[in-house]
Amino acid sequence: MSIEIRPVRNRRELRKFVLFPEKLYKNNPYYVPPLVFDQMDTLDQEKGAAQEFCDSELYLAYKDGELAGRVAAIVNHKANEQWNHKEVRFGWYDFIEDPEVAKALMDKVEEFGRKHRMESVVGPLGFTDFDPEGMLVEGFDRVSTMALIYNFPYYNDYLEQMGFGKDTDWIEYRVTVPTVMPERWPRLEKIIKERANVHLRPLTRKIIREEDYGMKVFRCINDCYKDLYNFTVLPDHMSEKYLGFYLSILDLDYLSMVENEKNELVAFGISMPSIVKALQKSRGKLFPFGWFWILKSLFVKHEGEAELLLVGVHPEYQNSGVNTLVFMDMFRKYNKFGIKFAETNAILETNLKNQGQFRDFEHECKKRRRSYIKKLEY
Repeated sequence: MSIEIRPVRNRRELRKFVLFPEKLYKNNPYYVPPLVFDQMDTLDQEKGAAQEFCDSELYLAYKDGELAGRVAAIVNHKANEQWNHKEVRFGWYDFIEDPEVAKALMDKVEEFGRKHRMESVVGPLGFTDFDPEGMLVEGFDRVSTMALIYNFPYYNDYLEQMGFGKDTDWIEYRVTVPTVMPERWPRLEKIIKERANVHLRPLTRKIIREEDYGMKVFRCINDCYKDLYNFTVLPDHMSEKYLGFYLSILDLDYLSMVENEKNELVAFGISMPSIVKALQKSRGKLFPFGWFWILKSLFVKHEGEAELLLVGVHPEYQNSGVNTLVFMDMFRKYNKFGIKFAETNAILETNLKNQGQFRDFEHECKKRRRSYIKKLEY
């Protein structure tokens, strides 16, 4: 048996890197392919948005000449400085059921970490928090979402065999949208608006363009999440790269924005109709017909579920009840559009405030994912 690890050096090899899971999960009903063009842009070593503060290398594994795995090794200098640690990240870590292939790929990550004088290796994490993170440890029999990672159970076994341990866990909820809104909501909504002096702000494309609303959301995200596990506070000039595309295609009816009396954004809910089935049909490709399935799921015939991508409340307003306004607005809209269930993004198991937002609604913890860590040896 021969295992060879090769660095990605051109667009052709990058495309192999991006498309490898298509082969690995070909017959798996729970895997949801990401948008191929988005992955190509994110992972491009020259054009990727995070390259200005990250050093990275992409590797492909070949076993007996056949493609058998992939991994990204990332040193996020901004995050390391912000959190005062020296970590090399691994991400996009996929491989056939072979512990030697998994180890050969991880050996390259560790080698890359030593080259940059790092002290530990951690992941799965991306370049930034806008990338998928966390390895699935529970919920292998549940369909994945667009925003998160799916992986086979043997991934975790191999990491533990290599000496990795838990760094942190995230959980995901599947929330049942109430068909009848609680009677107390109108009264509660009025109280919160008056007490906190805030209002809901419906968005239009014109407002987004003229007020540079993507920047407003971007700055609020930084303020809301800056103290959460390994979050990277990003500079303003990256707002268009990370949010511009999505704000241009998202159905604005699925955005819930709360502003104060100065029209400053203080809370947000960003969600979208699920496009899981469309992504599975299109295999993450827009052409020749993938765009049809995706646009249909977004704007014409919804799949009956929504993905709760981001919910945040500015630290100065976290005890004011404005998060309730966000959920009131979102659930009313879900009912209007026939959405029966909403799936959350990954929530840190230590983030009890975030989890507490769902206590008034029927929900189940459907998945758990983990970030692993191991000290580097020299």
